[in-house]
Order: sequence, then structure tokens, then C-alpha cells
Amino acid sequence: MGKPEVALNDMEQVFLYGPLRDDRLRAVVLGCDRAGAPALLADHALLGEGAVAALAPHPDGSVEGLALALEAGLLERLDFYQRVCGLEPMTVGPGRSWGGGEGPLWDALAWGEVWAATVRATAGDVMRLFGRAEVAAVRVRYPLMLVRGGSRARAEREAGATAVRRAAAEGDLRIASQRQPYARFFAVEEYDIAFRQFGGGHSETVTRAVFLSGDAVTVLPYDPVRDRVLLVEQFRPGPFARGDRQPWLLEAIAGRIDAGETPEAAARREAVEEAGLTLGALLPVGNYYPSPAAKAEYLYSYLALCDLPDDAAGVFGLEGEAEDIRGHLVGFDALMQLMASGEICNAPLMLSVLWLQRERAALRAGAA
Repeated sequence: MGKPEVALNDMEQVFLYGPLRDDRLRAVVLGCDRAGAPALLADHALLGEGAVAALAPHPDGSVEGLALALEAGLLERLDFYQRVCGLEPMTVGPGRSWGGGEGPLWDALAWGEVWAATVRATAGDVMRLFGRAEVAAVRVRYPLMLVRGGSRARAEREAGATAVRRAAAEGDLRIASQRQPYARFFAVEEYDIAFRQFGGGHSETVTRAVFLSGDAVTVLPYDPVRDRVLLVEQFRPGPFARGDRQPWLLEAIAGRIDAGETPEAAARREAVEEAGLTLGALLPVGNYYPSPAAKAEYLYSYLALCDLPDDAAGVFGLEGEAEDIRGHLVGFDALMQLMASGEICNAPLMLSVLWLQRERAALRAGAA
């Protein structure tokens, strides 16, 4: 995938297609607003149903896009973003053919509904690395960056209530610098930041580190007729690293929310992967930060009505992710004993069990 050649006058005509026709995304990538003229690429089709789109030769097809002239600096920003995301850079000119592949036709409306907010948010993270990281290093992390972008998009949509706490305003936070000293499956970011104080004015500039893992779901399957739940058990590196001699934990079904996925869809997918269960109604328990002092993780916890016969428990998990997950059918009274003994020792499950304790009578009456 080549870099667009810059013309002698430092301007180059480029053809932008698919997601880059979105004005807000293009402004993030270029660092400025830059409009283009409508253009049509003949003998091609645009394929894809995810965050990006791919061009493929097609004798009867045509692709709508934008033609615009960019100077060298903007071309470098565009090229960095396109190569990170897998969008092929295209210069306008004769005798060129691009792309290839198979798949469904790209749907701009569907992209706007499912992916636009996530891709825009992710583009900001990508472009913060422009000039600071190699394309290959960023590209390998792009799928995980989309997960974080989805978290950013949900956070913007779901602004919390401020009846008691401070309602944040522009200028309350002053970010002097931002770094990413670690970025693999998870990432760590450091901020040099000053924040508005309750007594007025701003704090001194302090350094704060945040562990980034993306939003996640937990779901506790409950059978109101048999009055029992299904718990999953697996090895957890967190307790192991703490020095806990019992690093196998009892938990609710849990997992990260994939890019382009809703929390509800993630809960149903994880139930199949971790327990082989098809869930019924999902009842929200709560949405919350489990450890906001140092983690950006945000959890969506549910209780799911479910049929849990005697053979519902087994050993599950995705082999490609080295998961080894054992299910346990636990009656309500035994569940409360596990809470009392401390054998249930993680916050999402404890919260869900207490919610079930409060709502149990109504759930059982509804099932009857």
C-alpha cells in the first residue's frame, strides 16, 4: 500500500470513499475542516460491513466519493490514518486500479448508525499517535482501539446525572501532556493534568496513570422457577498477581463489549461462549465504574431470566483465548451462603446477587 505522491506544487488530488466521506471523521483525521467535490469512481464496488470499507474492481459498479486537493502535511496525516485502518490511499489519475476481495456491499446508512461514533472517537486516539508511533505498531492494535472508541462513544451518549456532584464545565480540566507508555491487549495512559478544586481555582499539575481495558458486561443467569443461578469459575490473573492463594473465582458471566456491539448483544454472546446458554429477558442491575481511581473500565451488569435444568452446567470457553470455564448451578439459599462466607469475592457478582435478593420475590411471582 503506497503513500500518495505529492505533486510539485505540494498539492495532490485524492479520492476519499466510504467512512472518509463523513465530515466529522475527516476533520479529525486532517486536523481541520476540508470539503471536497462529489466524485464517482467507475468500474468498482465498495465492500464491507464493519468499521472500514474496501474497494474491489466491478465492471458494472461505481463508488461515490469526494475529490479534494491536499497539501503535503495533510497528505501525511491522511496516509497515516488510512494505512492504520486498512483504507487504501488513492490518488486521482488514469491507469489505476485498486483493491480486491469479496463481501457484502458497504452500507453508508448502516455504518452511520452502528459505527460512526465509534470510528470518530477511535480516529482521535489514532491521530494522537501521528508522528509518535510507527504505522505497523498502531495498526496491530487498531481492533482493540475500536473497543476503546466504542467506550468513548457510549460515555458521550450516556452522560450521568449531576444532582449532587459537580457538573463539569469547559476549562475545569487542563491537560498539559498525555503519554501511552504501555499498549498491547490493554493499555496504560499517563496524563499531566490540573483539575478545578471545590474551593476555587485549579490544582497544581499532577501526573495520573489510567489502565484502559474497554467497557464490559456481566450477566447472572437466574431461573425463577427452580430458584437457582448459574455461576462460572475460572482462573483470574488479578488475584494471582495480588498473591491470593485461591486465584480461581466464582463470577457472573462476563466479557468486553466488542466494537460495533451493544452491551445487550455482548451479554448474550458471552453467555453462549462461557456457558452455552441462550438468555431470556435481560434485566439491568446497574452501570458503574468498578475502580474509578485508576481504571477506565465501565461495567453494564444484568440479571437474565433463563431456563437452568440440571444439565445446564458444563465446561466452556473459547479455545483460541485459552478459556477454561466451569459452570455451577447454585440454589438461592446456597448462593447467599457463598456471599456470607466470602467465597463470592468480586464486586459485579456481589452487586448482582444483592439485586436478586431484593427482586427475587417479584421475579418468582411473575414466573408463577
